[in-house]
Order: sequence, then C-alpha cells, then structure tokens
Amino acid sequence: MTNRLQMVSAFGALSLLLASGCSTKNYVRSQTAPVVEKTNELDDATAKNTRDLQNVDQRAQQGIGKAQNSANQAQQSAQSASQSASQAQQSAQEAVNRADALSSLVANLDNYKQVADASVNFGFDKANLTKADKAQLDQFASQLNGQKGYILEVTGGTDSTGSASYNYDLSQRRAQSVVQYLASKYNVPAHRFYLIGIGKDQEVASNKTAAGRAKNRRVEIQLLSNSTGAEPTAPQSGNATMPKDGQVTQ
Repeated sequence: MTNRLQMVSAFGALSLLLASGCSTKNYVRSQTAPVVEKTNELDDATAKNTRDLQNVDQRAQQGIGKAQNSANQAQQSAQSASQSASQAQQSAQEAVNRADALSSLVANLDNYKQVADASVNFGFDKANLTKADKAQLDQFASQLNGQKGYILEVTGGTDSTGSASYNYDLSQRRAQSVVQYLASKYNVPAHRFYLIGIGKDQEVASNKTAAGRAKNRRVEIQLLSNSTGAEPTAPQSGNATMPKDGQVTQ
C-alpha cells in the first residue's frame, strides 16, 4: 500500500513538472517569436541593401568606364585632328615651296648663259669635216659631261661668193655636219641642238680678202646652260631649225 501511494505521488509530481515545462516553452516561444521575425526582417533588409549597393557600385563602375572610354576617344580625336592640321600645314608649305620653285624655273627658262664655244672652218664650197675639225669638236664635246639644262647653238656661215640661196643651203649643210658628228659620236639628243644657217649674212671678217673669206666659211658652236636644269623647249627663232631625219629645212 505504501509503495502504491509513493508511485501515485511520483506520477503526480512528474505530471505537474511536465505541465509546467510545456507552459514555459510556450511562453518562451511567444516571447521570442517577434524577435526572431524582426531579426529575419533585418537580415532581409541588410541583404537587400547589400544587393542595392552592389548594383549601385556596378552601375558606377560602368559609368566610370564609359566616361573613361569617352575621354579616350575624345583624346584620340583631338590627336587625330592635330595630326591632320599638321599634315595640312605641311602640305600647304610644300605647295608653296613647289610654287616658288616653279616660279623660279619659269623665270629662268630663257636665262641661258654661255659655258663654252668652238669654231671649225671649211674649204671653199665644202661641208665635210676634216680630221682637224673632228679633233676640235672632240675637245669641245668633253665639256658636255655632267651638263644639265643645256642646248647647243650651231650656226653655219659662208663667204660672199655665190648666190644668197646657195649660201643659205651651204651654211646649213655645214652646220648639219657638225650636228651629225656630235649626235652620232657622243649621243647628244636631237632636242639639244638649235641649228641655223645664216649664209653670208653675219660675216666675221671682210670678204674682200682671201683670209677674210676663209674665216667666214665656218660653223660656230656654243654650249649654253641655264641655272635651273630645265629642258629646252622648241626653238623660238624664225630661222632656227632642228635636225629631223637627217634633213634640215630653213
């Protein structure tokens, strides 16, 4: 009997303890639930703020990158514009220099100066070159080396014997023989020669004596050069002729 009572008492005490424990848990739960909810809300808010800050930082970095790219492009454009301006200025200066050079060239096209001369004489009614004449022309031709912008003025003459028309023809044949010799032996281009036959018109000595007439039967050669190195143009003199296919026309 006593044991039964003890068991009943123990069971009662245990029941009371369990009932008290359940009540405590419910109380604690009711008290802590709002705190936990608030904590969760704060965590969510913190996470959201963190995401927002990351988004803002990302957009800021993108904005900075775009701004930097724009600045780089602007700098490249400025450099390109500066280079273009420099090139334009250089081109303009080159154009001015070429214009100045052309003006100088044009101004000196006809400014020929004598560099050297020679003269060969012919026998009566002759137009062929002697060995001595050729030697004299060889000495003259040695001065053509390195010459630029030059012309050779070849002038044939006669004494007063014979008709004017015959002497014109004879003087041209004499000048032509000189041109052919220099062109064939020294490869002087045809456009370098300015040939004219003046007959008896410009005597260098009196035709009243044999010695004077011998001096007038001559061909005078002048080496003329300008300071520009320009190529000569067509002859300007009305009587001057150029050798063409071995023929000379007055």
